[in-house]
Amino acid sequence: MSALDARLVELWRRLGPRLLPFADAATPELPLPRLLRLSLFQVSVGMATVLLVGTLNRVMIVELGVPSSLVAVMVALPVVVAPFRALVGFRSDTHRSLLGWRRVPFLWMGTMAQFGGFAIMPFALLVLTGEGHWPAWVGQAGAALAFLLVGAGLHTVQTVGLALATDLAPRESHPKVVAFLCCALLLGMLGAGAVMGALLAAFSPLRLIQVIQGAAVATLLLNIVALWKQEPRDPARTSFDRPEERFAEAWARLDGDGRATRRFVVIGLGTAGFAMQDVLLEPYGGQILALPVGATTALSALFAAGGLAGFWTAAALLERGTDPWRLAGFGALLGAAAFALVTFAAPLGSPILFAIAVVPIGFGGGVFAHCTLTAAMRAAPPGEAGLALGAWGAVQATAAGLAVMGGGILRDLVAGLASRGALGPALVDPVVGYAFVYQLEIVLLFATLVAIGPLVGRTVEAQRFRAARVPG
Repeated sequence: MSALDARLVELWRRLGPRLLPFADAATPELPLPRLLRLSLFQVSVGMATVLLVGTLNRVMIVELGVPSSLVAVMVALPVVVAPFRALVGFRSDTHRSLLGWRRVPFLWMGTMAQFGGFAIMPFALLVLTGEGHWPAWVGQAGAALAFLLVGAGLHTVQTVGLALATDLAPRESHPKVVAFLCCALLLGMLGAGAVMGALLAAFSPLRLIQVIQGAAVATLLLNIVALWKQEPRDPARTSFDRPEERFAEAWARLDGDGRATRRFVVIGLGTAGFAMQDVLLEPYGGQILALPVGATTALSALFAAGGLAGFWTAAALLERGTDPWRLAGFGALLGAAAFALVTFAAPLGSPILFAIAVVPIGFGGGVFAHCTLTAAMRAAPPGEAGLALGAWGAVQATAAGLAVMGGGILRDLVAGLASRGALGPALVDPVVGYAFVYQLEIVLLFATLVAIGPLVGRTVEAQRFRAARVPG
């Protein structure tokens, strides 16, 4: 019986990492319970993202009657903060403190910014609708401040949290740690969307206040648990006697090979190429392919499943030594092919082809995001991950925000021209606006492939691998 038990234990030991692909992301330096606890900061970021972009977007327009143009401006405000992520990361690298912490103070400040934004947001929104005793401009100013605070907080928390994970995890485990944290973000978004949707099904102003303030408390608790006893104190590293470094000096070290600009161009182009469709896939399915609401909602699940599969696949391949830029190029190529399938779905009248195409879009986007983030982590000099990850986050978030906004504007503009016959009698169908955006995304992804070419094989790991294969 003991021999059978031993064989069963060995079988489960071998199956465990396969059934739980990120279980082996843990290391002796960063064991699984500690990694799970650290990933809670991504859950809070996902919750804030869903609340800003999804839940409040709908509630303000439908239930509160706020003009959609004003809502668009409010939702876009966090993008204004995104370019400062590089500076936040640099400051967390060089922070001077008597307590010996570099990352914890910034995580705490970001958490408090999120908490403060959520605390004043529901009251500002109610004043904005005219239900309060203050003029409407007070509500507009209050809502703008709330959205800015939440945006600044989530960008700070995510940048510094990723830098802390880089500090704690050994270099060889970075791909799986990145994948683990990306999955935590997606799961946080899915869970928050389901819970908030259920709580606000029976809408009332009181329920809105309760949900948003509940999000504020949840953010505070999640981030406190995430950062508790994570960063070791090192007063020598944060001493005030250390010479103060300038941002330009740190940036020059990051751009040691002279290719930092090209890397950021690749990240921006690829992110824009994948993000333009964020607000168009479900309307495309409903308006062009006549899919019911339930079917278009299921597209989000397919997209998320593709993204998770992309994260997992990228983590496994990167661990085996695959060049991250080469793999990112594969993700961009797959995304371009998937967008071509989306455009073919309309003339063929095939919802099945459309559903099939959504999965590789999520997969390619997951691979691309994972590989570029991993490459950013590896490009950082030792102890200076904050600047590299902040720069990646700044480019990625800014490109995504502008692409989403640009995709919606371009679709409306081209569709309006088509409906008036300005594009010719053959282009009067409503699908023309969507097709223009999807084809533009294909162009952006091919431009990404062109820009990514000189980066392939330039990582330190790839150069070591090639050197190992050359006989001495």
